[in-house]
Amino acid sequence: MKLRVLYFARLRERLGVAEESLDFAGTTAADLVAQLQARGGAWTEELAAGRAFRVAVNQDIVALDARLTDGAEVAIFPPVTGG
Repeated sequence: MKLRVLYFARLRERLGVAEESLDFAGTTAADLVAQLQARGGAWTEELAAGRAFRVAVNQDIVALDARLTDGAEVAIFPPVTGG
């Protein structure tokens, strides 16, 4: 399946990409994160289990066990605080 993956804030800066179209063979957001971590380097560091980041699918924040569908827009971003 094809996904449109968007990266925001510190992730965009560290990974050096704002968005990409990705061929994806998994089924969940966790599978996607694992595929991205396998790229190594900053990808592994920024998407490690202890790092704070959120995933949204079609603009709805989801848990990592959320199922992805063909053509989905997936955003990965650090948590946001306000004041």
